Amino acid sequence: MRAWNAMTDILLLDPDGRAVPYADEGTGPAVVLMADRGLDISYLATLGHMLTEADHRVVRIGTRRASSTTVTMHDLAQDVVDVLDHVGLADAWVGGHGFGGSVARAVSLDHPDRVNGVLLLGVAAPPTADAVAQPPAAQSRPDPEAERVQLAALSSTPAPEWTALAPMMPVLVVQGDEDPEMPVANGEALRDAAPDRVSVVTVPGGGRLFPATHAGPTAWAIEDYLDWD
Repeated sequence: MRAWNAMTDILLLDPDGRAVPYADEGTGPAVVLMADRGLDISYLATLGHMLTEADHRVVRIGTRRASSTTVTMHDLAQDVVDVLDHVGLADAWVGGHGFGGSVARAVSLDHPDRVNGVLLLGVAAPPTADAVAQPPAAQSRPDPEAERVQLAALSSTPAPEWTALAPMMPVLVVQGDEDPEMPVANGEALRDAAPDRVSVVTVPGGGRLFPATHAGPTAWAIEDYLDWD
């Protein structure tokens, strides 16, 4: 399938100058997708489009572009809920790639009534102090402004406030078996900690950007799980 480019469909929700980017496509049971640290939501467009072809509504949500106050993971979780309110969704499967999955976990903890389940595209471990303190890598990542906000949120929020699993919340982990930053051991450890509600699907050959490079297998794993669930 050709790559789906939905850059022209990206809108901004701008309450209080937060400028939260989002895209809304399709009809059916809703799935939220959020991008990894320092990346904008455009690379998730092909995955999102594949899910819409399987009769899902997909809302891709990015990181706010500006803030004059200290930002926490709880604030980023609230941004997600505000977008859901804006597009008229009472609930959704909320997930994301890497850092986006971390925000999804914060949403499930802060707003469990809005979340049907959590979708983690790779399981991000709590960052080291050095990783949080490093400046945005503007030359190597396409969205350094978002990364600045994301690093601020990580540094101001204790890890247990976004790494815990919300009670009774189902979790699907889809991970690449060649991802050097989010190895398969991360997903397996999460499943071992809560085998009654965490399922893991591994994408063969999937590397760091497997949701884009292996969008088909990633979408099929999500579709199979949600259809079964």
